[in-house]
Amino acid sequence: MRAYGFTEIGGPEHQAFLDVAVPEPGEGELRVRVRAAGVNPGDWRLREGAYGAVGSAVLGREVAGTVTAVGPGVSGFATGDEVFGGCPGMVGGWAEEAVVTAGFAAHRPADVRPEDAAALPVAAGTAFDALTGLALPPGATLLVNGAGGGVGVPAVQLARAAGLRVVGVASPRKHELVARFGGIPVAYGEGVLDRVRAAAPDGVDAVFDMVGGDPLREVATLLTDPTRLRSVADKALAAELGGSDVVRDRSTRVLAELVRMVAAGELDPHVTEVFRLAEAERALGLVESGHAEGKVVLIP
Repeated sequence: MRAYGFTEIGGPEHQAFLDVAVPEPGEGELRVRVRAAGVNPGDWRLREGAYGAVGSAVLGREVAGTVTAVGPGVSGFATGDEVFGGCPGMVGGWAEEAVVTAGFAAHRPADVRPEDAAALPVAAGTAFDALTGLALPPGATLLVNGAGGGVGVPAVQLARAAGLRVVGVASPRKHELVARFGGIPVAYGEGVLDRVRAAAPDGVDAVFDMVGGDPLREVATLLTDPTRLRSVADKALAAELGGSDVVRDRSTRVLAELVRMVAAGELDPHVTEVFRLAEAERALGLVESGHAEGKVVLIP
């Protein structure tokens, strides 16, 4: 079958369309005919070797599609079901057919588009898991550092749905977006602490960071309890500051709750760009450039 990935670790010059075998689902897996697949920063980072040396791979870590085969040990799914979920191994979702982990898959309701469902497992799932781990009570204040990005946008929405007050640090061009989803936008850069304090005069109860580096080090000083810091951008610095990475719960339960919220109008996956698989290079280039306005999705 036709798929898109890379042939060796390195830059975009190693990306290519590949002819690969149709994958067979193993224990605890489903095979789906792909109807939509998400594009994430993790895709170009995989190509660059951030997750270890890989000779070649099909890109794509999240998909929505129609089940075409059910692997051993799987219950609750059948051929013909419309599902979405996360892809295991090196046979990713930017292909005609893909393998999905059944334990990290859920049924897609008919009133949720494949493009929206495919955008949930990575970014929205990470945001959901971060908020679950922080376990803030309603009325608490959460600072989202990088609130206009792929993980930040669902984080703002999920936090607001949980009754939290949200201050979102973002570039000025993303301020309208942060405000639209219920956050109080403040700008990056010099003076950010004063701007946050003005927006949250009673203080910040937790920080969820998607930026890392010096911007993370600066906003972390707002916390009286450093264990209320989570970062997906700079795990080492978060640990140094007393916080931690996000512990992922890649489960059907999380995906089922996220898609329920989408169907109920409580969560917008914020898909702003949809490309054909034939345009995969362009789609990944947009995400790698950092100029994507929202989630980017591929369709057949």
